[in-house]
Amino acid sequence: MNVMQIAERATATATAKMTARGVQVHYGENHALKDVDVDILAGTVTAFIGPSGCGKSTFLRCLNRMNDTVASARVTGEIRLDGEDIYDRRVDPVTLRARVGMVFQKPNPFPKSIYENVAYGPRIHGLTRNRAELDQVVETSLRKAALWNEVKDRLQAPGTGLSGGQQQRLCIARAIATAPEVLLMDEPCSALDPIATAQVEELIDELHTQFSVVIVTHSMQQAARVSQRTAFFHLGHLVEYGETGQIFTNPRDPRTESYITGRIG
Repeated sequence: MNVMQIAERATATATAKMTARGVQVHYGENHALKDVDVDILAGTVTAFIGPSGCGKSTFLRCLNRMNDTVASARVTGEIRLDGEDIYDRRVDPVTLRARVGMVFQKPNPFPKSIYENVAYGPRIHGLTRNRAELDQVVETSLRKAALWNEVKDRLQAPGTGLSGGQQQRLCIARAIATAPEVLLMDEPCSALDPIATAQVEELIDELHTQFSVVIVTHSMQQAARVSQRTAFFHLGHLVEYGETGQIFTNPRDPRTESYITGRIG
């Protein structure tokens, strides 16, 4: 490791919100993720890119223990949030997921009102003391998700009645209502039209000042637009991780260059 890489690692470690060391994931006999080391930096958008089936969504789901819900999954290695081992038996996965929120590929609002979609998390986690505080959390979350002005006069209408782009922003509002420290987004724009995609990308740019954001995307253009750090996965390996500009213009690994230029993937 040269001096520059040592300095980069020291800087990353000093500002890391989450750290992963030696992470392996097996689904039964399938070795899906192999020896991943990465630092997720505070106040940064980190993009995971790579071909389908390369392990990027699998790793994303390790960061809030969503793989716990898959019977055949086995996760080894170490993942820490603010220095705390999130796989420690004393860590409650439900509490962890309030700190590490998630937005999925397809908008999945609850079959409840717009208000209740956002209020659900703060209510079950006991984050508010009364209705006035809950009202404020709902409004603040919808404002942060750039949705308040569109829905403020119909908060009791069903969330499922919104357009696709609005539903995804509602899911973002729902995720940030518990005041998470990290926000995971698994292909959040893949089901959206170009206008809704642009709205969500603009929102991601605003949210990273308050949260550490990690986004899985098949779109290299999207990764280049929204992220400051990019990780390239291939065949279950984390091949390369660094500043987005460097990854796209001067990748160190020939496999990264092959993917960026379209020769693999």
